[in-house]
Amino acid sequence: MSVANRARAEQHATRAAFFIPGFATALWATLVPFAKARTGINDATLGLVLLCLGAGSLLAMPLSGVLAARLGCRRVMVASSLLICLTVPGLALAGSAWKLGLVLFVFGAAVGAMDCTMNVQAVIVEREARRVMMSGFHAFFSIGGFLGAATMTVLLSAHLPTLVSVLVGVGAMLLVMLLSAAYWHSERMPHDTPMLVLPHGIVLFIGVLAFVAFLGEGAMLDWSAVFLSDVRRVDASLAGIGYVTFTLTMTVARLFGDALVARVGRQRAIVFGALLAAAGVLVLTLVTPWQASLAGYVLVGLGCANIAPALFSLAGHQTRMPGALAITAVSTLGFAGILAGPALIGFAADHFGLIAAFIGVATALLLVAVSTRWLQV
Repeated sequence: MSVANRARAEQHATRAAFFIPGFATALWATLVPFAKARTGINDATLGLVLLCLGAGSLLAMPLSGVLAARLGCRRVMVASSLLICLTVPGLALAGSAWKLGLVLFVFGAAVGAMDCTMNVQAVIVEREARRVMMSGFHAFFSIGGFLGAATMTVLLSAHLPTLVSVLVGVGAMLLVMLLSAAYWHSERMPHDTPMLVLPHGIVLFIGVLAFVAFLGEGAMLDWSAVFLSDVRRVDASLAGIGYVTFTLTMTVARLFGDALVARVGRQRAIVFGALLAAAGVLVLTLVTPWQASLAGYVLVGLGCANIAPALFSLAGHQTRMPGALAITAVSTLGFAGILAGPALIGFAADHFGLIAAFIGVATALLLVAVSTRWLQV
């Protein structure tokens, strides 16, 4: 295979790597009502059980960076993909809260390890291509989520058993892995490279920005429907339209985001994105009627689309820490934003109201735009 064809195959394989965890998490999202009914747990217990997924991911991310540096991306990504495929059927079979929590912990660890390592792979491929590609890679996570949810919805609406529907999804993920694994990178870091380093300096700064960016995404995921139903009095059956608008806009923007980042640079892309996202949060919070406020969800989707990919690229290209370890640190801090963000917003909403909490999110995004002036890699 020629060098050009090999490089093109590696790029497609990296897109496939992003597709797998997006597809897997969508499979789980469609299984949540079935899991709740099968285990007979209430909402409070379900909330505690769902924390197991986040805990597994948060613990696995630092370890996956160490393993990727020591063993190479390919081995970690293959192992993570296989573990995802092994645990998804368990999510459809677990008959008690503790069994579901245990399977979710392992599933979360596998998804977290894959999420971290695929970003290391993406930075390597982007660096070798000598062009901006990260936004396009991240778009395939969203595409995987959309296709995973659509696949399960179609299969379940055809009255196929839950386990059979899940196994069809697992087969699709296995096929994607088998077709792409040969082109995942297997290079290892030198043995004298430290295997675990606490983030500091520019890497810690990038990680804090990632925390805020992912907090904004988490706000859309967990609170947009609540805001529309409780504050804007939108019927519950329509309240999800805000998140749908946000995620579709973000996916499309990421597909075309590489050209924008290449033209304006990563730092400016972060500034423009944070300003757009902050403006969007203010629009969806303050503009009425709710139909007009949907423009805010579009702006947040456009703004958030390229912030995280640009931050991962910057982490991979800085020279203060080994790239794999820097990306691990940024992934972990970013994921902490997804986990802690909804809780922080809930706390603020309880004391000051949901409108004030959303204005706080907009302020945090404005601080990201302002602080980027000190982001020198």
